[in-house]
Amino acid sequence: MAGKAAGKPPEEILLDWKREQASLKARVVDLDTEAWQRDPAFSGLQRVGGVDVSFVKDDSGSACASLVVLSYPELEVLYEDCRMVTLTAPYVSGFLAFRELPFLVDAVQQLRQREPCLMPQVLFVDGNGVLHHRGFGVACHLGVLTDLPCIGVAKKLLQVDGLENNALHKEKIQLLKAGGDSFPLMGGSGTVLGRALRSHDHSTKPLYVSVGHKISLEAAVRLTHSCCKFRIPEPVRQADIRSRDYIRRTQEVQGVPAPQSGRSKEAQRPKACPQGVSEEPAASDSLVLAVPLLPRVCVLRRSRHLFDPVRGLSVRIHVESMPAGHSHFPVNEEWRVYSSSRAPH
Repeated sequence: MAGKAAGKPPEEILLDWKREQASLKARVVDLDTEAWQRDPAFSGLQRVGGVDVSFVKDDSGSACASLVVLSYPELEVLYEDCRMVTLTAPYVSGFLAFRELPFLVDAVQQLRQREPCLMPQVLFVDGNGVLHHRGFGVACHLGVLTDLPCIGVAKKLLQVDGLENNALHKEKIQLLKAGGDSFPLMGGSGTVLGRALRSHDHSTKPLYVSVGHKISLEAAVRLTHSCCKFRIPEPVRQADIRSRDYIRRTQEVQGVPAPQSGRSKEAQRPKACPQGVSEEPAASDSLVLAVPLLPRVCVLRRSRHLFDPVRGLSVRIHVESMPAGHSHFPVNEEWRVYSSSRAPH
């Protein structure tokens, strides 16, 4: 998820990070805390969230941080927030949260303030939870700072506490015959750090699921499987797809050729906005529209309270001001909006 930046922080900063991880680790809850988590069908669960950070090609300091919220069990996108960010902290294995998390925490806080009715009841994180060098991965960190149940989902095995991607591990993977099958990841300390999950019938590569915060491992594994249309849980998959698409659209606005995406074949781009347009949630009754050469000159009045970026929303454009030479802009025409992403600056 992270692009590597040159150099590492001084040793004293690493020590500070270790101390902060140790302090926050004491607040991790690895048990079910919500009634829906103990229900076999997750009755009461209505919204699941996913976060991801995608990087601009050949620029490990520029990235797009994304938060999406999906309905459950339908897994349709209800909310999306993508923003371009500049990462100043270097990438250091085991300290990913200090590089990427501030932007994701801010996105969650913004959602809590602006649209509390769309707050996710659980967050999926592209990374590890307690399956970590010091038992406090990015999913734990995000869960503690947001006070939300979090699940860590990694695509590769983090080889810690004696866990190895050796022949025995590969044999166990071969025994996972159907979507939902899993086996425990028992560390050398005797602690179960997570489970290797076959997330889909048509995917032979497992996911590595671990507790982030305020959920049991058993519930985390079951929910991960139930959120998989493909190999990757849909909340994380959509966060990744939409952040990559936002980078592409931002570069098009800036006149930068879009890089070739490394996206998998199963990934599908969301429906696009009108070309050259991107939106940003503003007050509860409007959306600010950014247009190339016309930054923030329009307001979209919403026709209903809930904003659905998948089905789109018919709105009318009200122009507050119009620079000279741009009178051709389609005033008061109907537009179909598919994303609530932040406008590029």
